[in-house]
Amino acid sequence: MSAEPCLDDLRRHAVARTLFPPTTLPGAIRRLGFVQADPIRAPARAQDLTLRHRVKDYRAGDLENRYARLAVEEDCLVNYGFLPREHLALMHPREAARPWDAETRRKADEVLAFVRERGPVHPREVELHFAHGRMKNYWGGSSNASTHLLDGMHYRGLLRVKRRDSGTRVYEAVTHPPADDSPAGRAQRAAALIELVVRKYAPLPAASLTYLVRLLGYGAPHLSAQTQAALRMAREQLASCRVDGTTWYWPADENPRSRRHAPDEQLRLLAPFDPVVWDRRRFALLWGWTYKFEAYTPAPQRRLGYYALPMLWREQVIGWANVTAREGRLQPVFGYADGPAPKGAAFRAALDDELQRMTHFLAAR
Repeated sequence: MSAEPCLDDLRRHAVARTLFPPTTLPGAIRRLGFVQADPIRAPARAQDLTLRHRVKDYRAGDLENRYARLAVEEDCLVNYGFLPREHLALMHPREAARPWDAETRRKADEVLAFVRERGPVHPREVELHFAHGRMKNYWGGSSNASTHLLDGMHYRGLLRVKRRDSGTRVYEAVTHPPADDSPAGRAQRAAALIELVVRKYAPLPAASLTYLVRLLGYGAPHLSAQTQAALRMAREQLASCRVDGTTWYWPADENPRSRRHAPDEQLRLLAPFDPVVWDRRRFALLWGWTYKFEAYTPAPQRRLGYYALPMLWREQVIGWANVTAREGRLQPVFGYADGPAPKGAAFRAALDDELQRMTHFLAAR
């Protein structure tokens, strides 16, 4: 009987399984299963920073520019992002946790009829036609009521994002095929959703697996009872081990002790939401320090910086970089988790190569 994986095995597995050899844009999204989106550019959006390590010759903005020609959708899973179109059948028709009142339902019906007649619409066109006014948003400020209504219609599967114009979603009407809503059908969809997130974020500590399944309530709130039942089954079917008091889970067809997981010499600056670092609990267990996303932290309280990009070298996340770009030149500021920067020519060469790749990635086609 082979020995159980140790923490070193799990660390190498966590890196190797998601940093696969660069492929095509649709191939990378399909293999990842989901790419989290974020609007901040520092120096590029999170989805672009994630995809650049996994897509051949990827440039910032390629996903937005090619989106309309890809079998990809903007939608919700554990958070908002991009996923292969076939995954929508696992979540739609989606029932929101908070039903609309009669007045909101009436407005949505009017807007849907307008979009069906007009074709793809910009939120500005909807506001000009209906003049829904302003409303209080989640953060206590004021926002456009038409934009809020369109977001809700998108979430409920009445609209899809056709494309973006200068970053703003352009919507079109959509009808999702009917789903098997029997108990067996719901259970099957819930199990498939759990498999999707496990394959994206494994190996997972037990607490992170539970947390991820709870986050599926964002993408599929109407399947919450089924996902809890599917989680109990998943714990029995997934491979697992216990290391230093923590139980870890990963797909049963994977082997964390595989010799194929030997790290390469490449240094990578990762997005804050990259699968390697997304789970902060797992990050601390695997790399022994705490990474925080501080873009929304008051500047005087920041320890790592506004948009710190974790620095992965070989199999270790050794620090971070805050990167700005002015007139085609990068201005990086580095920090290290355990003292000064590593010494030696190998590290300097790997860092120089990554900065050159970053410069190429940010350059317009």
